[in-house]
Amino acid sequence: MPDLRLELDLLHAELETLYQVSRVLSHSLNFKQTLDGVLHALHEGMALERGMVSLIDAASGELQVSLVYGVSDTVTEEVSYLPGEGVVGTILKTGQSIVVECIMDEPRFLSRLGIYNPRGAFVGVPIRIGAKVVGVLAAQPAPAIKKSLDEYQRFLEMVANLIGQSVRLSQEVAQEKLEIAEERDVLRRTVRGQYGFDNIIGHTQPMRRIFEQVRLVAKWNTTVLIRGETGTGKELIANAIHYNSPRARGSFVKLNCAALPETLLESELFGHEKGAFTGAVAQRKGRFEQAEGGTVFLDEIGEISASFQAKLLRVLQEGELERVGGTRTIKVDVRVVAATHRDLEAEVEKGRFREDLYYRLNVMPLYLPPLRERMADIPEIARFLVEKISTQQGRQLNLTDAALRILMHHDWPGNVRELENCLERASVMTEGDTIDRDAILLTGIDEKISTSRGSIHELDLDDPNLDEREKVIAALEQAGWVQAKAARLLDMTPRQIAYRIQTLNIKVRQI
Repeated sequence: MPDLRLELDLLHAELETLYQVSRVLSHSLNFKQTLDGVLHALHEGMALERGMVSLIDAASGELQVSLVYGVSDTVTEEVSYLPGEGVVGTILKTGQSIVVECIMDEPRFLSRLGIYNPRGAFVGVPIRIGAKVVGVLAAQPAPAIKKSLDEYQRFLEMVANLIGQSVRLSQEVAQEKLEIAEERDVLRRTVRGQYGFDNIIGHTQPMRRIFEQVRLVAKWNTTVLIRGETGTGKELIANAIHYNSPRARGSFVKLNCAALPETLLESELFGHEKGAFTGAVAQRKGRFEQAEGGTVFLDEIGEISASFQAKLLRVLQEGELERVGGTRTIKVDVRVVAATHRDLEAEVEKGRFREDLYYRLNVMPLYLPPLRERMADIPEIARFLVEKISTQQGRQLNLTDAALRILMHHDWPGNVRELENCLERASVMTEGDTIDRDAILLTGIDEKISTSRGSIHELDLDDPNLDEREKVIAALEQAGWVQAKAARLLDMTPRQIAYRIQTLNIKVRQI
């Protein structure tokens, strides 16, 4: 009867220890912390005097000591075993458990850690993932243990199987983290490349000045106010500022202030608490909180109401806000980049825009020139937009020089956005793969030819502002694309103009 009670007590201790081990293994993804918890459970429930977990190092193939219960990492960090080396290495190589009744009588025992009682027993079992041995669980039971060593071995094998599943999960999590990190880095490089200065089109003096200003301001957390007409690319510049700044790892959160009424604008930017208003069924973070550590881009900042201007001013000055319906003050670390097409100075004079908010926003102003002030950039912008439209429509499109001549003599009040719309309309009306002069004229653009610059056929070929390519194209246009007539206009021979057409890569329009 006493033997039966002892057996039941031992069985109960085993089950309780297994339960504690399973709880530890399912509790945390911190693998080292998990292993320490497992060895602690064995120490408390199964009279473990010394316990060690060793796992294969993927780089070297050696068995690296991961954790020894009750021993500092500094003692174990450089201890490892080759397959077949010592008792632990033999377990790794053979995949078989080893039981030693007295350590000092086992010649294979290396005692590299120097922590085991030489007169005590030793039990080592393999840790497996499927059929593959990935580590070793080793233990020295206390001298007063009431279980036989064979029973202790079987129990440790059960624990090792549980550890194996945890190792597998840990490896999968580590691999997923690595893949996510690689994907994140690729996306960051892609986005940074997409919004790099080299990918913003503009070689004229006004645009070169803007690029230099953006390079300088991107380094700091200064508030930036981007100003310019609608369609000049203010959002593109805001992207370039963020993705070329120290905050590039943070979020870039955008909001068009003109797109929402004041009540929704406050909730969007500052967030709201549950029950703050009808429909607020849950707490929600605003754009400022979402952009923590990053940048908030507030487009059309000149459209916000006077009452909301005061609330925005507090965020810019103090870096703190309160959610709608809340009382708790929340600190935020964001950089603000704003944009507007309005004349804010005139708005301040009329009392429609707060002067203190104006000065808070206008720390670093950037003025984007309209397209009519950088006409020399139109050919490159147009070709870029045609390539973009080609991708969208799934066909190869190109633009003739005659079509470019039309585009370069339009005022473009809608700037780049209007140019893109014009090219998209022209592409829709083009059956083949070439957008020509006629397709451009079909968009209605002929009614908007700039009178201040003169028509295509009235260009002064002696104008020093015209480069050689533009002069040749203008002469061809005026001559109805007859090369001999164009040559006479330029005081050239037919052979000379033919050579210019070839070297300047001018596509001759067939009449």
